[in-house]
Amino acid sequence: MPVFTLQLTDIRGPMLPEVGGKAANLGELAGAGLPVPPGFCLTTDAYRRALSSSGLDDICAALESTSTVDLTGLNRLAGRARSLVLDAGVPADIAEAVRSAYEALGSNVPVAVRSSATAEDLPFASFAGQQDTFLNVVGADSVLDAVSRCWASLWTDRAVTYRATNGIEHAGAALAVVVQEMVDSTAAGVMFTANPVTGKRHETVIDASPGLGEAVVSGAVNPDQYVVDMAGGAIVKRTLGDRRVEIHAVPGGGTQRTQRSRNESPGDPEGARDAAVQPCLSDRQIKELAELGRLVERHYGAPQDTEWAMDPNGKLWLTQARPITTLYPQTTRTPQVPGIHAFLNFSLAQGLTRPLTPMGLAGIRLIASCVAKTAGFAVPDPRSGPSPYYEAGQRIFFDLTPVLRSRIGRKIVPRVFDVMEARSAMLMRSLFDDPRFSVTIKTPLKLIRHVAPVAAKYRVPESLLRGLFRPEAALERVERHSSELRKAIAVPGEATAHQRVTHMQRILGSELFATVPQILPLPALGFALLALVGRILGDQASYAELQTVIRGLPNNVTTEMDLALWQLASQIREDDDAAASMAGQTAEALLERYRDEGLPAIAQSGLDGFLRAYGHRAVAEIDLGMPRWGDDPTHILGVLANYLRLQPGAGAPDEQFRRAAEEAEEQVTKFIARARAISPLHAVVVRAALDRTRRFAGLRELPKYNLVLGLAVARQQLLLVGSELAASHRIERPEDIFFLDLDGVENALAGQDFREVIAQHRAAYEHELRRRHIPRVLLSDGTEPEATAAGDADPRPGTLSGSPASTGLVSAPARVIMDPVGAHLEPGEILVAPSTDPGWTPLFLTAGGLVMEMGGPNSHGAVVAREYGIPAVVGVPDATIRLRTGQRITVDGAAGTVSTEDPDG
Repeated sequence: MPVFTLQLTDIRGPMLPEVGGKAANLGELAGAGLPVPPGFCLTTDAYRRALSSSGLDDICAALESTSTVDLTGLNRLAGRARSLVLDAGVPADIAEAVRSAYEALGSNVPVAVRSSATAEDLPFASFAGQQDTFLNVVGADSVLDAVSRCWASLWTDRAVTYRATNGIEHAGAALAVVVQEMVDSTAAGVMFTANPVTGKRHETVIDASPGLGEAVVSGAVNPDQYVVDMAGGAIVKRTLGDRRVEIHAVPGGGTQRTQRSRNESPGDPEGARDAAVQPCLSDRQIKELAELGRLVERHYGAPQDTEWAMDPNGKLWLTQARPITTLYPQTTRTPQVPGIHAFLNFSLAQGLTRPLTPMGLAGIRLIASCVAKTAGFAVPDPRSGPSPYYEAGQRIFFDLTPVLRSRIGRKIVPRVFDVMEARSAMLMRSLFDDPRFSVTIKTPLKLIRHVAPVAAKYRVPESLLRGLFRPEAALERVERHSSELRKAIAVPGEATAHQRVTHMQRILGSELFATVPQILPLPALGFALLALVGRILGDQASYAELQTVIRGLPNNVTTEMDLALWQLASQIREDDDAAASMAGQTAEALLERYRDEGLPAIAQSGLDGFLRAYGHRAVAEIDLGMPRWGDDPTHILGVLANYLRLQPGAGAPDEQFRRAAEEAEEQVTKFIARARAISPLHAVVVRAALDRTRRFAGLRELPKYNLVLGLAVARQQLLLVGSELAASHRIERPEDIFFLDLDGVENALAGQDFREVIAQHRAAYEHELRRRHIPRVLLSDGTEPEATAAGDADPRPGTLSGSPASTGLVSAPARVIMDPVGAHLEPGEILVAPSTDPGWTPLFLTAGGLVMEMGGPNSHGAVVAREYGIPAVVGVPDATIRLRTGQRITVDGAAGTVSTEDPDG
């Protein structure tokens, strides 16, 4: 027999399916002995019983087939659902249960009737404010009416859209209703047991206002705010709000909203003006409230977003607690060395905003362990990664603390990031003045002790000298290294599953890193020699002119890849029948034809060849879990279809590249002439330096290209192991193996069923995919330095600032793209993206300009933009939020600014 009502004291957290998130949390608080107003819960069984024959199932089915961007369709269906719920009413047996529970509270006790949805106050989505609450409800009939309206609020437009956006099934959502005694509060509000803006876990933030907390929760009032440092118990910030809106309960039921003029203070007699606003909480009450928050957080083991009220006797009551879902997660392990630590987001430095799969992280840990061991660090367990390696939010972080404490580290690392990810460099420097990161390592001996073994093992000085004096031989040696790597990462076809796992560990843990010190010294030499030319010529070599030298570079594998795809599009376009058969088709349709070998011959064979050469590449390619283009060429077919719409001519990518190379050579000639005017020796040095720059700078893409080649081989081996595990029903499908780590794979091979674990890992991964805000630097106490630093003022309204990346000026419509797979970019549009890696670059060929949230002048996107001569600005904070698709913007690649024609847009 279904249970329709439960006392709050009988409810616990695991009962969420029966009582919803709000009731589960209130019951959990009450069970922990924390102050919660008495009350009861009308369960989800009552909701389902009342609406079992209402016709909601048909509406749920229609909602599931409606796109999340079709707000009109979602809202229309939501309105129909609300009507059905209200028409159904409250069945007699449920109404009797509600009356009985309400009367047990006392005679006509004022209560709050509050929605409690099963998809509410969850660890990954709070759903705060999505369903309705009715305050100061008096009388059983009024309570029943409020219950019906609470049920209907599960289908408000905002609730339906929120569920759709968060991927929660509508048919699975149900609503319970909490009925609690009202607190006739003299002050109320919300309290966060961690600072939700800065991320500081040791700060409690309290918003308070006189009267009922609804004024604060709904955002109707500018409340008082108090910040308490829980480490020392001090109130570190007080901000008094104007509190021009107060909401109070009125006798007989309902609430009254009082609106004050701007000059009228709370509590002033009628007509009084300009009196000083007094805090609505005393210091003692603030500290008592913060301590109550500490107890709540301690009970849950995680920071909480709470609602509270204080009655006329000064007693504090909790009316809600839920996880703070917007906080960025802290690192998954605690540093061995005590004290504050700073962690650098290495994922962002690689142009990767999305999380990595569990196996993707496992692969990076092996590579990082190999690097650390080569540099002479102790790595007890390579599968766990080296000691500086950390993970947070399924992204890669490294402990920056040793760099900040080192005099030489402070000089070198921020300069590297000036050209890789400029805002990260700025944040590093902002920590220099923090006494917690004061310099303790004053000599470079420790750095030398770890760099020297790597340089010696891979003969880096010899590579640099060869590059200087025998550049052709240096390039031949690079080709030989790449060929040797391909042989080293080969795996016998007859290998067993256990052997494949062993080979995967060998490739990532021993073989791949060598490509970095073997190749990277040459592009480093090329850029260093370009800087030398700048020093030699001084004012006669501007920044823009120096950048021209590194446009249209040879030996750049990423440029070669993009141009190969463009060349294929050109060949298809020259075949009228082939072009006509592919015109206007979606990437999905072209994929189906390709797999059926139904594309025109020139396209079928051309794509086969392209994927043989570059099929190991992918978007977010450092993640083993991401499909390679060879696995799923949908993205490439979409780009190819886009290329076919762009006519050949002066704006064609191959022509742009040829012209860029010519302009670079012309600039080289000019520099040599200017050097000759100084002396013949200067001319010789500048000629040789720029020759090496042109030869070697393009090689900067090759180490990552080779790393990704090894990752693709490792991925292929894991998929073969995954096929065996799927066949033995230990995982659902081969691709599920990427939601395990290596220990999990070995346990699965030993017979353990991981299907339920993988489902949990996938859910956590999907949650992180939806996260928009990713910190560049994270402190071990949860603080995000970027959030605490004062933001740089824009030069003028409507202008965003970043780092100059590729000179030029372009005005065109923006196209905001968060994921390049399946993305559509009209020729000439300005690409606005969070970051880019080589998987994005085919889009660059038709872009009129580039704006990126991440990166620096020498980050991947900036380099490729210069290659193609498109204006680019990188490191623009929140560009994907502050700019919108279709908005006309101007990118000034020299000034590092992005201007909008509609500043308010």
